[in-house]
Amino acid sequence: MQTTKTSFKDQILEGIPEQLPEQKPYDTKINHAPKRKAILSDQEEKLALKNALRYFDKKHHATLLPEFKNELDTYGRIYMYRLRPDYKMYARPIDEYPAKSKQAAGIMLMIQNNLDYAVAQHPHELITYGGNGGVFSNWAQYRLTMKYLAEMNDEQTLVMYSGHPMGLFPSHKDAPRVVVTNGMMIPNYSKPDDWEKYNALGVTQYGQMTAGSYMYIGPQGIVHGTTITVLNGFRKIGKSSKGNLFVTSGLGGMSGAQPKAGNIAGCITVCAEVNPKITKVRLDQGWIDEKITDLDELVYRVEHAKEKNETVSIAYLGNVVDVWEKFDEANVHIDLGSDQTSLHNPWAGGYYPVGLSFDEANDMMASDPVKFKEKVQEALRRHASAINKHTAKGTYFFDYGNAFLLEASRAGADVLSDGCELGREFKYPSYVQDIMGPMCFDYGFGPFRWVCASGKPEDLEKTDKIACDVLNKIMQNSPKEIQQQMADNIKWIEGAQENKLVVGSQARILYADAEGRVKIAEAFNEAIKKGEIGEVILGRDHHDVSGTDSPYRETSNIYDGSRFTADMAIHNVIGDSFRGATWVSIHNGGGVGWGEVINGGFGMVLDGTNEASRRLKQMLFWDVNNGISRRSWARNEGAIFAIKRAMVAEPNLKVTLPNPVDDSLLEKI
Repeated sequence: MQTTKTSFKDQILEGIPEQLPEQKPYDTKINHAPKRKAILSDQEEKLALKNALRYFDKKHHATLLPEFKNELDTYGRIYMYRLRPDYKMYARPIDEYPAKSKQAAGIMLMIQNNLDYAVAQHPHELITYGGNGGVFSNWAQYRLTMKYLAEMNDEQTLVMYSGHPMGLFPSHKDAPRVVVTNGMMIPNYSKPDDWEKYNALGVTQYGQMTAGSYMYIGPQGIVHGTTITVLNGFRKIGKSSKGNLFVTSGLGGMSGAQPKAGNIAGCITVCAEVNPKITKVRLDQGWIDEKITDLDELVYRVEHAKEKNETVSIAYLGNVVDVWEKFDEANVHIDLGSDQTSLHNPWAGGYYPVGLSFDEANDMMASDPVKFKEKVQEALRRHASAINKHTAKGTYFFDYGNAFLLEASRAGADVLSDGCELGREFKYPSYVQDIMGPMCFDYGFGPFRWVCASGKPEDLEKTDKIACDVLNKIMQNSPKEIQQQMADNIKWIEGAQENKLVVGSQARILYADAEGRVKIAEAFNEAIKKGEIGEVILGRDHHDVSGTDSPYRETSNIYDGSRFTADMAIHNVIGDSFRGATWVSIHNGGGVGWGEVINGGFGMVLDGTNEASRRLKQMLFWDVNNGISRRSWARNEGAIFAIKRAMVAEPNLKVTLPNPVDDSLLEKI
């Protein structure tokens, strides 16, 4: 057994150690993934064990076999806890990584950021957010990947098969350094139980969106979009956010952004969460202001906040169904309502049934999955019923893209639209249909993000100023159609420092269109060239203009019948790969569920060179306008405006435009 301590760099270069490290005690102080249900046959269990052992020299198999069997029996997965590194997991400055390629070092930095204890939801299980959004399936994959990245040069590409590093292949300098796929199943094998089975076998994984693509930046990654959504939700109903109430649920990796966004928007936010550990984390991080465990106390606190026109975020440690029902009983008016529990993963910890404690629910989901499913669906029916009572009193409810309405409808809840208008099947819209789609995505505005690879807060402060200056200059000549978007984003970046959004790496997110992204990136690259800041890593959420085909979320405002196709996401990642991305990724399942979406992303390291300038211009322009062109072809008015404007700016862009059809002609048929 390995007993001597080695340096961080030596451990990276070692990969899977020749001598096995000592076993590590199970740390009960951190948040762990729930036990997955037993789904493998006896023969399949043996296959899962063989698959895990193939990472190790035969001399270790007899030692590791009972250990891996115990993990499979106890947790439903083989995580290889013994291989978890001894060093602290966080995004180190880029120069601290043992790498021959600066681009590869940037990817190593982002992988470690995804697994930082302050960032990851279940760090020991390599899960970043969403209950099952994995960076890797086991620690052997992590160690091998980091070793490959340390060894690679700029004429090699690392190929990642759902967390497994297949190997380094010869390529060229303009090729991506890493190509990532996650969960790319044959379509007929993309049901929820297929994920359970093939993930347990160790042959695929759920990468969520930015977990398995190494571009997660903590809850900040969704704060901006949530802030815009909440602000425009109140605008939609003609109310100020001040002193008015937003009720939702979930404090996990993505949903944890909601209370902070509510504070920035200026409303009263009540966010229910059943997990005491993650609630404490969000309280300690300052992402929520207060925690309440008693419903009567919650009612009193909300009424007091309304009277005083407060801006406050309150976590209710308990089930959100109880909150909706209690507020109905106490006649507490909810102005905006939503839900962001992980209902893409309803049977394995994404949604907790009312009436059971957190621990009871975790036990039941593994020991009696059939009964657990019944309890979840019963809770969804109660949840929807309570929401319906509030909307009858004037509440504006929207689905926040977590598959709440989809799973509620499958449970038999009263959420379907009476008329079943084409593309509007549910009583309530998704937030993309009514807010983000027509206001942001159709015009090309989406979640552009960057990470200061130096790790210096002062570099982040400088990039904030650069971005703000660029946007102010662009806004001077922006058409009226996007003035509100520009103003919201300038206000956001001006307040970024004071809102203390950083968790993990020195990162920022900003909604910007193609012009904004290109000009901000150019300004960063120029500042790097001048030595004013260190390298910058660009990326975005997959939840964007072009990256994702998701019929109940990102493309839910596509009404030409094509929202169930995935051509856009596939073209996006292919186009990014040959236009200069440092790494690209394409996933099945992110955000709304396995088999429900295809989504892609990228990362790009800016190093101040002319090559980086050339790449960013080519890639960022395509990365946005691919999606605008598809939305334009669907006859979305904002997108038609945006793509015409893009063609004027870039003569080499020629896009097929839709011809209008007189609806009165169709009425005669």
